[in-house]
Formats: sequence, C-alpha cells, structure tokens
Amino acid sequence: MRVVILGCGRTGANLARMLAAEGHQVTVIDKARASFSRLGPDFTGNMVIGIGIDEDVLRRAGIEGAEAFVAVTNGDNTNAMSAQMARDIFGVPRVICRIYDPLRAEIYRKLGLEVICPTLWGATQIKGILES
Repeated sequence: MRVVILGCGRTGANLARMLAAEGHQVTVIDKARASFSRLGPDFTGNMVIGIGIDEDVLRRAGIEGAEAFVAVTNGDNTNAMSAQMARDIFGVPRVICRIYDPLRAEIYRKLGLEVICPTLWGATQIKGILES
C-alpha cells in the first residue's frame, strides 16, 4: 500500500516505521527537517519537507498515487484541511485525520472525514479503568 503521512511527531513517526517495516511504501511530510530524526536510520520510506496543505508538497509526496493519507500534525485545522484536500482534490481512497478537539472531531466526522480523536478515546479508556 502507498501511504502518505503528514506529521512526523511521535504518532506519525511510529506509524511510518510500522508500515514501512511491513513492506508498505511510505512517505512522510513534515515542515521541520529535524522531525525526520524520529524515523531512525533504518527507515526505508521517503521524506518530504513542506507544509501539508500545499498542493505542490502533497504532489511531491506522491499523493496522486497514494492509497491512503493520514494527517497527524499537532494542528486540528491543518489535519482537517489536508484530509479534505487528499479526499476531494486528489481522490485518495482512505483518508484518516487526528483531531484533538472533540467538538471539531464530531463536525469533521459529519462532513465525512474518518476522524481519530485521542482526547475522547483517552477519556473513555480512563473511565473504563476507573469503573472496572
């Protein structure tokens, strides 16, 4: 599978390493070159420096042939906008974005985006532990 990941923080880097280790073609986009150090020296994928809401950057990352796009920057707005671009402009079949704000997560979900909200997920997990 060809996957483009926007954001090379802890989540993006770990996901990129896992997918690449399984043989997937992975490209990671981040605006800071230093972030790519999280990938480690054995990372076999590609790295693109740039802003993930720039169409040229997305094209350099190979989004036009991607089967999946994952947006995991620290910015909800960037993640939502880049996910919408991946889906609506480039026709990527599988698009996932992380949204921290539960209210925004619900709005973007209603707009048809596949959303992961770690804030709600974490609260639900903690509540489950407390009740067990």
